[in-house]
Amino acid sequence: MCGIFGAIALRDAPLRDPQSVERMAAVLRHRGPDGECIVGHERARIGARRLAIMDLTTGDQPFQNPDRTIWMVCNGEIYNAPALRREAQGWGYPFRSRGDIENIVPFYERFGADAVARLEGMFGLAVWDDANRRLVLARDRAGEKPLFWTDIDGELRFASEIQALLEFPDQPRRVDRTALSLYHALGYVPAPYTMFDGINKLPPASLLVAENGRVEIRAYWSAAEVASRSSTLSLDDADELRELLLRAVKRELMSDVPFGIFTSGGLDSSLLVAATARAVPDERIHTYAVRFTEPGYDESDYAEAVTHEIRSVHHVVTADDESLGRALEVVSRSLAEPLGDPAVLPTWLLAEAAREHVKVILSGEGADELFGGYPTYLGHKYAETWQRVPGMLRRAARWTVDRWPSSTGKMTLEYMVKQFLAASEMPWMERHLTWLGALTIDAGVIAELACKLAGFPHDVPLNRVMWFDFSTYLPDDLLVKVDRATMLASVEARAPFLDRELMELVLPAAAGLKVRGLTTKAILKEAARGLVPDAVIRRRKRGLSVPVARWLNTGLAPLADRLLDTPLLAEHRGGRRNHARRLWPQLMLALWSERWGVSLR
Repeated sequence: MCGIFGAIALRDAPLRDPQSVERMAAVLRHRGPDGECIVGHERARIGARRLAIMDLTTGDQPFQNPDRTIWMVCNGEIYNAPALRREAQGWGYPFRSRGDIENIVPFYERFGADAVARLEGMFGLAVWDDANRRLVLARDRAGEKPLFWTDIDGELRFASEIQALLEFPDQPRRVDRTALSLYHALGYVPAPYTMFDGINKLPPASLLVAENGRVEIRAYWSAAEVASRSSTLSLDDADELRELLLRAVKRELMSDVPFGIFTSGGLDSSLLVAATARAVPDERIHTYAVRFTEPGYDESDYAEAVTHEIRSVHHVVTADDESLGRALEVVSRSLAEPLGDPAVLPTWLLAEAAREHVKVILSGEGADELFGGYPTYLGHKYAETWQRVPGMLRRAARWTVDRWPSSTGKMTLEYMVKQFLAASEMPWMERHLTWLGALTIDAGVIAELACKLAGFPHDVPLNRVMWFDFSTYLPDDLLVKVDRATMLASVEARAPFLDRELMELVLPAAAGLKVRGLTTKAILKEAARGLVPDAVIRRRKRGLSVPVARWLNTGLAPLADRLLDTPLLAEHRGGRRNHARRLWPQLMLALWSERWGVSLR
C-alpha cells in the first residue's frame, strides 16, 4: 500500500516543473510513511511513498524490468499474486522481490495494458513504458483505491490524491460546475468528475492509455455486463456463498504485518470476524468499535458481544464531541475533495486507534449494495404499494406526519416515516436522491446519473437502485471515506465483500434474493447461519452515523452560522424538521472551498 504519483511529457519536451514531483511525494507522506523513491528522466518521472505491508525488505517501489524500460508503481494489493508469480517464473522472469506488486511488470511486458484484467485485488497503478512512450493508469474493479489525473498542455500528471496534483503551480483551482451540481444532489462527486475543473477521477475497472499524444480511457471489466448475465442463484445456494466469502477473507488476510477488523455488531462485520477466526484460528485478532456518548447512537455493546466467542483483542474508541471535533479538523484540513458523509469522522478515529497495533484492517464495504442492506430499499419496494392508496388518504397522512415533532435521534420512526412520505410518489431516481439528502435535483443531474445505469438490464426498479448505489455511492462515497480515513492514519483497509468472484455471483441475482418481504440481505443472512449468532442476523441495520442533527445546534453552531446561508438551518434549529442530511454536506463543501481557495460562485 502506498501513495503513487508522477508526471509524463506526452510531447517530445522536458517536464516544465520537475521539482513539483518531489512536492507530490511530500504531501502523500501519510499514505506511505515507510519510504520514498522516484525514478525517471527529464521527460518522465514517477514515484511512490510506501506503507510496508508485504515483503518488508525487498518490496520498495517503483519496480523496473531488467533493462529498465518499464517502470511501475502500484497502490494496493494483488491477491492472486502467488499464481501470477508461478506463471511468470515459468517464463524465466528474474524477480528481485518476494511480494505481490512486482508481478505486474512481467505481465505488462507480455500482454501490455490488457494485463490489468489478470489482476485480482485492489489497486491504483501506473506503468510507464519508456521504449514505447506509453503511460498506462488503472483502477481496481470496485474502486477501492483512488487514482486522479490531469492533462496540462501536453503534460499528464497522476496521483493517489488530488492535493498532490495541486502542487504544480500551473494547475488551475476552478470549480467544476457539473461536479458541483452532482455534489448538491449526492453529497459526493461521482467519477470521472472532481470538484476541480480539469482534474479527473479515473473510474473503477478502467484503463487510461496515453500514447502518441492521445489519451484513451476504456473499461477492462463491466459491472453492467456482469449484472446482465443469467443467474441461477437461489436461497438453496447459501452454502456456496458462504464458502466463497470464507475464501475471499482468507486470501485478503495476506500480510507480513498485524491486522484487525472494524466491527459494529452488525451482520457484515460479524461475518468478517467469524470468517477471519476460521481462516487464522491460532492468531489473536484485533477488533475495533466506536462508542458514541450520544444516547441512541451507540452500538459498541453489540460489537463487543460478537467478539466474545473468538476472544479477540477488542478495542473501544470513544466518539464524543471533543474527539469528533478533532476528527473534523483533521479531515477537513486534509481532504482535497469534499465528502458529505459524516461517518468519515468515526472511521478516522477507529483508524487512528488501530494504527497503534495493526497496519491492515478488514472492513465490510460493498455488502449493503450487493445484498440489499439499506432501509431505503424497503422504502422503494413498498413505494408502489403506497401509491395505490387513495390520494385523499395519502394527503391526510402527510399532513398528520408533518405535525409530528422533529427528533435529532438516530433513524427514529418519526424521521423514517417523514422521509418515506416526502418522496414516495416520485420516480425512483428522484425518490432515492431525496432519501439520500439531496439539496437540489435538476434535469441535468438526473440525465447525468441515468448514464451510470447504461448497459444494466431494465430489471425491477429495486435491482436498478442497488446497481445504481454499487456504481456511484459505493466507489465515490463509501470507499472514498474508508480509503481517506484509514490512509490519514497510515492504515490499509481491505473489503472482502468486493472480491471479484463474489461480485460476479451476486450482481446478477434476483432482487427477491436480497430483499425478501421485510428482510434485507436475505441470502447473506442464510449464508451467515452457523457462523454468527442468530441475534446478529435478526438485528435491524442501523449503520455508522454521527449525531450531526444535535451537533449542528450545539458545538458546531458557530461554524454552521458562519458558513451556511440557508433557511434550512433555521428550520432545523427550530425543531420543525431534521435537515442534518442536507446541511452536513453543505457545511463540508463550504469548509473545502475555504481550505483550498476555490470559489463556488
